[in-house]
Amino acid sequence: MSKHTVLFELGCEELPPKSLKTLRDALKAETVKGLNDAGLTFDSVEAYAAPRRLALKIVNVDGAQADTQKRFDGPAVQAAYDSDGKPTKALEGFMRGQGITADQVSTFQAGKVEKVCYLKDVKGQSLDVLLPQILQHALDHLPIAKRMRSAASRTEFVRPVKWVVLLKDDQIIEATIQDHKAGNVTYGHRFHAPEAIILNTANDYLDALRKAYVVADFEERQAIIDTQVKALSDEVNAIAIVPSDLRDEVTALVEWPVALRASFEERFLAVPQEALITTMQDNQKYFCLVDSNNKLQPYFITVSNIESKDPAQIIEGNEKVVRPRLSDAEFFFLQDQKQPLASRKEKLANMVFQAQLGTLWDKSTRIAKLAVALSPITGANAADAEKAALLAKCDLTSELVGEFPELQGIAGTYYARIEGENDEVSDALGEQYLPKFAGDVLPKTKTGTTIALADRLDTLVGIFGIGQAPTGSKDPFALRRSAIGILRLVTENNLDVSIEELVNLALNAYGDVIKDHDKTCTDAVAFLEGRYRAKYEDQGVAVDVIQAVQALSPKSPLDFDKRVNAVNHFRNLPEAGALAAANKRVANILAKEAAPTGEVVEANLVEDTEKALYAQIQAIKPVIEPLLATKDYTAALSQLAALRAPIDAFFDNVMVMADDAELKANRLRLLAQIRELFTSIADISVLQH
Repeated sequence: MSKHTVLFELGCEELPPKSLKTLRDALKAETVKGLNDAGLTFDSVEAYAAPRRLALKIVNVDGAQADTQKRFDGPAVQAAYDSDGKPTKALEGFMRGQGITADQVSTFQAGKVEKVCYLKDVKGQSLDVLLPQILQHALDHLPIAKRMRSAASRTEFVRPVKWVVLLKDDQIIEATIQDHKAGNVTYGHRFHAPEAIILNTANDYLDALRKAYVVADFEERQAIIDTQVKALSDEVNAIAIVPSDLRDEVTALVEWPVALRASFEERFLAVPQEALITTMQDNQKYFCLVDSNNKLQPYFITVSNIESKDPAQIIEGNEKVVRPRLSDAEFFFLQDQKQPLASRKEKLANMVFQAQLGTLWDKSTRIAKLAVALSPITGANAADAEKAALLAKCDLTSELVGEFPELQGIAGTYYARIEGENDEVSDALGEQYLPKFAGDVLPKTKTGTTIALADRLDTLVGIFGIGQAPTGSKDPFALRRSAIGILRLVTENNLDVSIEELVNLALNAYGDVIKDHDKTCTDAVAFLEGRYRAKYEDQGVAVDVIQAVQALSPKSPLDFDKRVNAVNHFRNLPEAGALAAANKRVANILAKEAAPTGEVVEANLVEDTEKALYAQIQAIKPVIEPLLATKDYTAALSQLAALRAPIDAFFDNVMVMADDAELKANRLRLLAQIRELFTSIADISVLQH
């Protein structure tokens, strides 16, 4: 069968840069699915995307579908012919319906019955007929939020379509796609090469466009930008900040990338660099430059879509545009400094945090009280913690945060430093929001850890206190994320405190604002404990490991964490499977027959294997007790692995449910000892092996 290379290009007005990559990938995926569904084989599909075009090159695709046979079923052979072998009315009706004669009738076995049928040869459709339908279907199913119609056309697309190319090798495939007749004419760069370009073959596409100042391949364009940006940064000994979504967006804005370095006045470097970076990235799509200490340098890189004869003009134009943006940030920064942070509490007293829980100033005073109570646990200085808590929300009323909301906390850190606060207090103002998302960094200072904990606990306990716990997917205060933040702050800072103690400290700070302290405490503790599974599953811990620890309901997150790590380690030991099974067996026996109280009576051990098991338990106990005391659960479980052989031997040779009541009671006590040893760490009987 003949094989062909096909080129499809949809020429449009400038496509939305933030979704260009998505459109390209979806067009490819839909087309591949369409080709597969039609039974057309191909070697590969290459997808291209630039501001004014989406294109596909399909390599070595079948010229047509394979011919097939379709079977049409008729009556059973028994009912199709009479005793003389002549067609019955039933068969004649079938032949008439299919428009065939008796010599075209075949038979086939349908289960136990032989039936008549007609095998009709179906000729495969050609690529020329199928491809336009596949492509149009793919375009109709692209993820486009808002489609638009242009001029008199009724078809819709994300932007007005200007031209369509559809080539099979060197032949145009006759088709109308998006109301445009397909041809072999494309267009280059809007300014450098606006004339029409005739493509002789599907393989000419990339080279023909490159000559016309268009790099159609997204990845190739991105690589060019990366290289140019690095070269321009290196010249001034700096490192470019290139967030991946900004990199994609800039790549989607240009057909012929030309990176240029511009500069701004050094005086702007006095402004918090986060504000300058935000405005340059978000509003201007610039790449900012920093030195090796991550300090902003007075340069930025812009990627132009034109190879100018006078690049200095473009650089100057960009410098002119960015100056007012930086001046605005500078103005807000200087305005804010006219009043000290602490004096902003009046404004906080007018900002509602939550109708029933009061204002942001009420929240600040509660956090301050809670932070002081938490200080002995976190190791922070109580005076620093109180001061940081009272200043924590003040920057929310600043002009800088009003203009750049993502600077909350960061602005506070700058203003506190300017006012001469120490590093613990200043840094805590920015750190109070950490971690912001799963896997984010935690505060570095003890004061920051204290405020981060206090803020989250205050919100969580308060929202539970007024009966507005999250339900289903509704979680307006992001309490689920906040709860995992609390668990991380406790475990990763090795804070030895129970969840209940933390919740009660937060309730003390609320006083009578929350009516039912007991119910709130029970609900909030249960909610926090319920987040263990999500937290550890995120870290790749298996569910049965988490359940083995949850069976014991440890009170402190740190203790829970140590047990999870121990069980995770134990699970990979060669003895784990057999011991999990043995524990399951022990648990089942003890569930049916409770072990009598009291110690194992050594004189009543008669079988060798039960004596050996008892001796091993006696030897292991003094080794394990100090390990449990220091919460070294991993070492303790590794020691218990030595019980595998004696436990297996015991079950192989000893009848627990002996007729002699004394023997039976003694053996049940022995099993209870084993169970107690293991459940001092976790219930390993729930491990799946």
